[in-house]
Parts: sequence; C-alpha cells; structure tokens
Amino acid sequence: MTRTPPASLLVLGSVVSVQVGQAVGKQAFDLVPPAGVVTLRLGFAALVLLALWRPRLPADARSAGLVVAFGTAIAGMNLVYPALAHLPLGVATSLQLLGPLAVALAGSRRPRDIGWALLACAGVLLIGNPAGGPLPLAGVLLALGSGAAMGAYLLLSRRAGAATNDGSTLALAVAWAAVVSLPFGIPAGGTDLLRPQVLAVGLAVAVLSAALPYSLDLAALRRLPPRTVGVLESLEPVVGALAGLLLLAELLGPGRWLAIACITAASAGAVASARPARSPSVPAPT
Repeated sequence: MTRTPPASLLVLGSVVSVQVGQAVGKQAFDLVPPAGVVTLRLGFAALVLLALWRPRLPADARSAGLVVAFGTAIAGMNLVYPALAHLPLGVATSLQLLGPLAVALAGSRRPRDIGWALLACAGVLLIGNPAGGPLPLAGVLLALGSGAAMGAYLLLSRRAGAATNDGSTLALAVAWAAVVSLPFGIPAGGTDLLRPQVLAVGLAVAVLSAALPYSLDLAALRRLPPRTVGVLESLEPVVGALAGLLLLAELLGPGRWLAIACITAASAGAVASARPARSPSVPAPT
C-alpha cells in the first residue's frame, strides 16, 4: 500500500527547505545583487517544475487568471531577498510571517485556533524586535511586502491545489513569477548571472527555497486548512534564526530564544488540534 506522510510533516519540510535556501541565497549576495539572486531562483525553479509537470497552457480566462495571480504572489514573496540585505534572516522571516498569521487569524472559528495564532504572533513580534536599536525602515517595508504576498500565496496555493491533481498550475505560476522578475534581475546582475559559480548557487537556491517547498505546500494545502498551515509556517522564524546562526553567523539573543519557545508551542498546538480539511473533489496525493 502507498502511504503518504502527514500533511504537517510536508509543511515542516517546506519550512526547513525554504530557510536553508534563503540562507544560501543571502550568501550569494557577494556574487550578485539580491534582484539577480531572485531571478536565478525563480528562473531555475520554473525550469525544474515545467520539466517535471509539463503543463498545458490555461484553456480559459479563469484558469489563466489564477496562474497570473498565483505567480504574482510568488514574485512578491521574493521581496524578502532585498530585505535580507538590511536585516538578519530570522528578523526578516519574522516580519514576513505576519502575512500568514493574518490569514490564520482571519480564518479562525474556534477559540483555541485564535489562541494558537495569537501565541505565534507574540513570538513573531519578539523575534522581530530584539534589543539593539531600531530596524532599517527599507528592510522592514520589504519584509512586510513579502509577508502580504505570502498571505495571498497561502490562499491561492489552496485554490491551485483544488483546480488540478498535479503541480501544473504551480509550474505555470512560477514561470510567470520568473518573467515578472526579469526586468529587475537582469539589469542588476548583468553578465555575472552567467558565471558558472553563480548559476550553480542559483540552481541550489531554486531547488531548496522554491521548487521543493512550493510543491510540499501545494500537497499539504489539499489536506489542511490555510489557517493551520499559516500557524505551522510560523516555525519559519525559528528555522531562519537557526539557519542564520549556523550558515551566516547571525547570533541569537535571549529575546529571540523566548520567541522560539512561543512559536514552537503555538505550532505544536495547531498540529494537535487541527481538523482535516474537507476537499472531496481533490483526492489526497499518493
């Protein structure tokens, strides 16, 4: 018999993959500017997903609109990369997570769901405001813009999962996001984007922080409601802060460790109390 992993594990795998990929992407800023990293990330991710799913072009305006909206949200999420030029990885990810947390709060119906979301929100606020002075405004605005796009991505990813039983809509959406990034990435990166070392790093970032986590999210959202996934993805500041510590030497202060405790407790509570999503028209992947 074919067994599928729990949907919560798919989300956690997405969280770890995307944060390690973002740490690698930040390391690449020494080679090309953030906009160039984004273009490589989305370009390679689109090639991988298009080759994997071989999607057909949308047959109607509604399907095309979903692809454009989904892809635009994915492109907007990449504002976190220029934000990383101003902020530590854990801080940028914390601000970014305000978008999914807003989705978690807006979609909640039971008191316990609201409680888990509020606890996770407290952790995000703690990890985003450590002692040590004000945060750069440019970085904060870019990270918040990425968070708004991430909230839209969460909802649109569920719609995309309901529209097809495979990743064809996702592949087309990432391809659209790559097209959106070109006018920014090519002027910023120039011919450096074609250097073998840069291409290799771009491919690694694309797989770790885009192709793999987006696919895991798509599968998970067929079986979990967006609000639960939003709270689970509040683990991203935890993993981002640890990835920043291990890969970028970004040290954690006591306030961030307290935030980690809040976010971990909220995520564990959300998993324990989650109700399976009812989606009879979309079979669970096997």
